[in-house]
Amino acid sequence: MVTTHITEHSGDGEAAVERYAPEMDLVVCCGGDGTFNETISGVLKSGKDIPIGYIPAGSTNDFAASLRLSSDILQAARDIVDGETMNLDVGCFGGRYFSYVASFGAFTKTSYATPQNMKNALGHTAYILSGIQELSQVKKHHVRFELSDGTVAEDDFIFGAISNSTSVGGILTLAEDKVDLCDGRFELLLVRAPRDLAELAECVQALKRQTYDCSMLTFINTDRVMISAPEDMDWTLDGEWEQGHSYIEAECLHRAVKVCGKESRKARYGRGIVPMRTA
Repeated sequence: MVTTHITEHSGDGEAAVERYAPEMDLVVCCGGDGTFNETISGVLKSGKDIPIGYIPAGSTNDFAASLRLSSDILQAARDIVDGETMNLDVGCFGGRYFSYVASFGAFTKTSYATPQNMKNALGHTAYILSGIQELSQVKKHHVRFELSDGTVAEDDFIFGAISNSTSVGGILTLAEDKVDLCDGRFELLLVRAPRDLAELAECVQALKRQTYDCSMLTFINTDRVMISAPEDMDWTLDGEWEQGHSYIEAECLHRAVKVCGKESRKARYGRGIVPMRTA
């Protein structure tokens, strides 16, 4: 039996998956990163350990790019049936799940503030255009991050991302050899507010080289982080708005979901792959 559900508003997909998942052997979503977020949230809340198929059809599809899922709808559907299953980490941000990123600061607003009709018409270009408009309004935030090993990072930052992806916000790309989607750890990337144009230029070059070796950048792995921040500092989780918090914890849930993929990626995600037919 196949059950279909067309979402009508934010949160509808999560509620539908949570309701139907206990009766299903496989859940497949078609949409963008936000739709995938609602799907994994619904599966986790249902308490049933079932595989998830993802047909990327959004404007940026950051997480699908990290998984190297096909952007062709028919091919993506075939891959769900014929491919293998990857056990992937999921983030928990104060009780709310995210599949690949929780971020704040520069470009963060772009993902949820860009009008949907603009996204539909221009796709990824819409994010770039909105991001450029936002540069003149970039502000710094004083934030404290305490990692599970006791390490503390505290400063004025213009951007921060707690991620489990090689692509963040459709703009920033992390080095593939530094990201493992099933190792039970986040990648925490912080960009300190520049003191002058020279520092800003140095930071841009380090990000382009994917070396993260300049004084403006903090790049570290952690399984849990406690965050103290201005209460009016908004966040985005997988491209969707999250209100600010004066204190919040983010935790990596190790191999929390199973996602049907295209091919064996044992060289890259070797610890998180279990071959399984979904047909």
